[in-house]
Amino acid sequence: MTDPSLSATTGPAAGERTAPGSPSSGPLAGLRVLDLATLFAGPLAATLLGDYGAEVVKVEHPHRPDPSRGHGPAKDGIGLWWKLLGRNKKTLTLDLSHPDGRDVLLRLAAGADVVIENFRPGTLERWGLGWDELSAANPRLVLARVTGFGQFGPYARRPGFGTLAEAMSGFAAITGEPDGPPTLPPFGLADAIAAMATSYAVMAALHGRAATGRGQVIDLALIEPMLTVLGPQPLWYDQLGHIQPRTGNRSANVAPRNTYRTADGSWVAVSASAESVAERVMRLVGRPEVIDEPWFATGAGRARHADELDTAVAGWIARHDRAEVMAAFEKAEAAVAPIYDIREVMADPQYQALGSITEVPDDELGTLRMQNVLFRLSETPGAIRWAGRPHGADTDEVLAALGLTGPEIDGLRAAGAL
Repeated sequence: MTDPSLSATTGPAAGERTAPGSPSSGPLAGLRVLDLATLFAGPLAATLLGDYGAEVVKVEHPHRPDPSRGHGPAKDGIGLWWKLLGRNKKTLTLDLSHPDGRDVLLRLAAGADVVIENFRPGTLERWGLGWDELSAANPRLVLARVTGFGQFGPYARRPGFGTLAEAMSGFAAITGEPDGPPTLPPFGLADAIAAMATSYAVMAALHGRAATGRGQVIDLALIEPMLTVLGPQPLWYDQLGHIQPRTGNRSANVAPRNTYRTADGSWVAVSASAESVAERVMRLVGRPEVIDEPWFATGAGRARHADELDTAVAGWIARHDRAEVMAAFEKAEAAVAPIYDIREVMADPQYQALGSITEVPDDELGTLRMQNVLFRLSETPGAIRWAGRPHGADTDEVLAALGLTGPEIDGLRAAGAL
């Protein structure tokens, strides 16, 4: 049974309809965030903050919406990726390069806690919205600047995307088969990692503000979080001159570790990072004698004998259906997992117990199923209050809350600022 006190959806439930104008709950309730970014890393960081109660206003150009609205499959002409990325955000149209749009943004920033942007370095400054102007409007503001290569250095002004970070960080060089090309992930890996790093950086900056009373600038380059998650590779190279090669699904550090095909044509993954687990696996597949080999005692030693270990594990698994493999490995307390496609993820009982996929009502498309909030908090849980809203749907509401009258809003729209 699951512990209801650890539910991610206590509070309003993640699938419970909450009007975009309703007050939020969660540990970040009362935090105001302006999301000026496009595509994935910056906007996803704002999404993560919104999931835990922050009031997020998504600022988009009046005629050039966030391109994520048009990425990937759509239903009835409505982009589905945006429904995830834009959840828990109010949507406002504003031309930041227009003098009137600049003035409105400064007024919004005066009452905000966080601004997230991912323009090329110098763009906000060109519009009169750089750190000098923003901090003058609100000395407590935290400005998160997410770019491909950071705010300075020889590549700072290059266009930067997650794919480039996956290439330059060293990730692609070690991914793929030994005799194959470097391999990029088929999803926004670098952007997602950078988004989590950005949301962490925002929390660190806000904690610092609590002590100093002052905001600050966060300079986050997509290439750096990717480099961090690759582990000790710089240290290995620095101390040993070691460059990690491509090893496919194998590990250069431990064995057995691979994907294996079952008798019914399914696939499973086996990991034996710990020696005790490796021992259980080899007993299970009928090769207990290798456990007494001197090389078996270390991960590096087992990795040097991966061919022998893989042959034994693959041969045993190939003679059994996936259900039989899973049952035998679980009984032996050996680490195994089925390799799922998204259909199996959606049906898996562990994900169901955790509430990892949840239902969210949507005025445009009806009930949607999407990933739930990222983690469970026992006292102040997060919630999905609504899915991504139409372009500019909340412009009048946001500006009215700022104190603008109907005629003033109409005038801004007529002038092309909205």
